[in-house]
Order: sequence, then structure tokens, then C-alpha cells
Amino acid sequence: MVKRKNKQEMAEKEEIIRTKEITLHMGPQHPSTHGVLHLILDMQGERIVKAEPDIGYLHRGTEKIAENLYYPQFVPYTDRLDYLSGMTNNLAYVQAVEKLLGIEITERAKYIRVVASELSRIGGHLLGVGAWALDLGAMTVLLYAFREREMVLDLLEMLCGARMTTNYMRIGGVRLDLPDGFKERCMEFATLLPKRVNDYEQLLTENRIWLKRNKGVGIISAEDAIDLGLSGPSLRGSGVKWDIRKDEPYLVYDRLDFDVPTGENGDCFDRYIVRIEEMRQAARIIKQALRDIPDGPVNVDMPEIVPPPKKDVYKNMESLIHHFKYVSHSFKVPPGEVYSSIESPKGELGFYIVSDGSEKPFRLKIRAPSFVNLQSIDHMCREEYLADVIAIVSSLDPVFGEVDK
Repeated sequence: MVKRKNKQEMAEKEEIIRTKEITLHMGPQHPSTHGVLHLILDMQGERIVKAEPDIGYLHRGTEKIAENLYYPQFVPYTDRLDYLSGMTNNLAYVQAVEKLLGIEITERAKYIRVVASELSRIGGHLLGVGAWALDLGAMTVLLYAFREREMVLDLLEMLCGARMTTNYMRIGGVRLDLPDGFKERCMEFATLLPKRVNDYEQLLTENRIWLKRNKGVGIISAEDAIDLGLSGPSLRGSGVKWDIRKDEPYLVYDRLDFDVPTGENGDCFDRYIVRIEEMRQAARIIKQALRDIPDGPVNVDMPEIVPPPKKDVYKNMESLIHHFKYVSHSFKVPPGEVYSSIESPKGELGFYIVSDGSEKPFRLKIRAPSFVNLQSIDHMCREEYLADVIAIVSSLDPVFGEVDK
């Protein structure tokens, strides 16, 4: 009788101590969810039992819009996917259309595209690392990162007249050649950036608070990362040395010397280190591309694919007619289907296009890395604390323009 009473008392005490399971809604207005992400967190005390991402608040039907536009008309819409890295979005789309058309762009255009894409990568990583630090309470890093990001945006503005929504890549080449003075300013920036990245590392890499918040947090093994379809720094942080620029080269990446950084533990800290090193490697790529860039045209010699120079449209009747036909009727693309992907700052960005032989895509599907990477949140968050969810979301660096495409 006494034993039974003791057991009953112990059970009652355990019931008092035990924390009941609750469901917490984080976002979609929370500043640390990097956009309109709604996380449904099932929690036991402060421990995460389950983390379910609820997306769709920003949905714009981009793929369906593409199917109702001429092929060239869709280029500006790609800027709005990962809107922090517009150049890489442009590149992935125009490269897919060029594959359908079976055309090879000029050598000069290839090098220009590499420079523009790597500038875009640096800009994306600068904001990613800066915002991550801010999410965990370190404001200075964001201010420093924005200083260098402004330099990137100034270079992009010099190149195409826009800072974020670039609309620079064109089917068959690029919209404009390098302006006077761009090469020198870009080389200066590529030389300066590694020193500035060292400054970020001084603030963060050995910082005990940063280590406490990221080391051993949000671990995902290489096998699980591959199974979940992760790509970019989120995959390489788990030790998988996969980079499309190296493993399935496009443009002139196979002629350039650069390293692919990887992590060891697959935690938030490794994903941070990968991004830091990728910025250094991007600067290295830019310097080589600027050094080796050849002279020549920046567009293919195919009048039906490439519109005439704007200055000729104002002075020449044939060019005016050509421009009118290009804008109002576009061009037909041979029937078929194609998938083309690139290594964007967030991972594998691919476009799958089905053509029925008309001037518009019959079907278009975007393989957006932020969307795919987001499905690893539940895996990374389980058994972690609520505070760790912030670090994990930041380590994935999602941009909701391409999640809710």
C-alpha cells in the first residue's frame, strides 16, 4: 500500500514538472524568417519536436506568367526570383532558351556573364552573412557587409543601369558591353574584397557567442543533405564537394582556377565558413575573367534573335522595322524540351522549358534552390532549442521571391 502511494506521489510530481507540448507560430511577419515564412513549431518546453514551414504568402505565379509571354519578355521577371542576385537568375533562364535554340554565344559575352554572375554571388553572400549576424544580435557585421554590397551594386549599375532588377542578360548575349572604366573599378573591388572578408572573420569566426549559436547547431549529414535535394552552400557545408561550375561546367568556368570550399560537420558554422570562402573565390574568378576577357561582339550575329542597337533604331528605317518586329512578334523556338541549370548563390537554379515551336514557352518550371533547401528545416530543427531555429533559417539563406515563385 505504501509503495503504491509513493508511486502515485511520484507520478503526480512528474506531471507537475513535465512541460506540456505546445504549438508556436513563428512568422510570417517575424524579421528573422527572411521574408514571409510561417513556421509551425511543435515544442516540448524550449525543444523543437517538429518544424513545419508554411509557404505561399508571396505567391505570384511566375511560371504561369512565363507561359503567357514571349521568350525575351520573361527575362525581367527572373530578376524577381532571388532578387538579391538578379544576374544569376537572368543567366539560368537565357542559357536554357539558348540550349533550346542550339546557339553558342560569343567568347566576350561568356566572360562578361561570368563577371556579372560572380558579382551577384558576392552581393548575395554579403547580405546573407550580414543578415545572419544581425539575426543573432551582431549589428556591426551587417553595416560592414552593406558597405561592400554597395560597391557591388555600383558596379552593376555601371554595367546595366540598374542595381537589383538588372535585366542584363539577353538571349544570344548581353544587353550592353562593358562601359569605360568598369574593368579597372571591378578589378579594384576584387582586390579589396578578400581583405574586407578578413574583417568579417575577425568579428565572427572566433567570437564565442557566434560559435555558441552556430557550432553543433542544425546538423545535417551528407547523406541526408543529398536525399533532401540540398544544393549550394547548404550542401557543401555537409562536406559534399558538388558545384555545377566545376562538375557540369558552363560559360568559361572550366578555364578558370578556383576552389570549392566544403564543411566537415554540416552545422550552421560550416555553412557560414563555406559562404565566407566562396566570396574570396568569387573575387579570384572575377580577376581571372577580367584578365582573360577577349575583344569582339557581345551578341551572336542572328538578327532574328538579337534586336538592333538602340542608337540605330533612331536613325535607320531597317533597324526600326527590325526592332518593331522583334518587340511585337518575337521569334519562334524549335519544338522540344530542355533543362539547364547553374550554380546560383543559393544552390542549383534550373529552368525546365517545353517548347511547342511557338514564340512562347508551352510549359516552364523553375527549380529554385531556396524552395528545395527549405524542406530541410524540420530535419535540422528537431531536438534543437527555439533560439536555434533563427540560426538554422539564417544558415539556409532563403529568399522568398524564389520560394513562392
